Amino acid sequence: MSALIGRTRARGVETLSLDSTDTRNALSAALVAELADALTDCGKDPDVRAVVLTHTGTTFCAGADLRDPPDPDAFVGLLRQIVELPKPVLARITGHIRAGGLGLLAACDIAAASTQATFAFTEVRIGVAPAVISLPVIPRTDPRALARYYLTGERFAPAEAVRLGLLTTTADDVDEALAPVLDGLRRSSPQALAETKQLLTARVLETFDRDAAQLTALSARLFSTAHAREGMTAFLERRDAAWVV
Repeated sequence: MSALIGRTRARGVETLSLDSTDTRNALSAALVAELADALTDCGKDPDVRAVVLTHTGTTFCAGADLRDPPDPDAFVGLLRQIVELPKPVLARITGHIRAGGLGLLAACDIAAASTQATFAFTEVRIGVAPAVISLPVIPRTDPRALARYYLTGERFAPAEAVRLGLLTTTADDVDEALAPVLDGLRRSSPQALAETKQLLTARVLETFDRDAAQLTALSARLFSTAHAREGMTAFLERRDAAWVV
């Protein structure tokens, strides 16, 4: 089986690329497991100063793979692994990102996207809720601004993602925007980076400790409902769901 995660390294920065373009980098059980393994390697490697999470193709991540979804506990574990990794994790996005992909984005410490990227919490349109991804999303975003996009599934632009708190920055050239950030990380003490990251992620991890079991159960319950079956079938058949008015 071909690798689903590309890996390169330059001056202490490990780049992990979601590389399943035939599924628009959807979160399958295999992709989640492979990304988790790659992050484990990065966490243990003293030569890795920081990790950049990016993608091949025009979509960073289309959300859960509806034909081969990951176990909810495994996805929670992946999100927590990004938050807890003792190295800064940066998201680099040049395409579209939906649903569960926004959980990956929110789990990262720093996030940059090109001005061509688009965003949407599409869960409500297939009959479920953005349950598990709320663990990193809600602590890092503005609740009033987030409510609109959680409830409607509308697409929004990078500038709006910055306003929400999902993105650190947006630019026409995302690599140019990330260059000074990566330079700063390369100049920083690995010990200091790990300790500073702990300060920044403490409240996010409190949310995981408090809510992970409840939200995982909610996700499992919703995906077993008739609304979810109709929503997923409609999505795969490229038609409106029965409830659309």
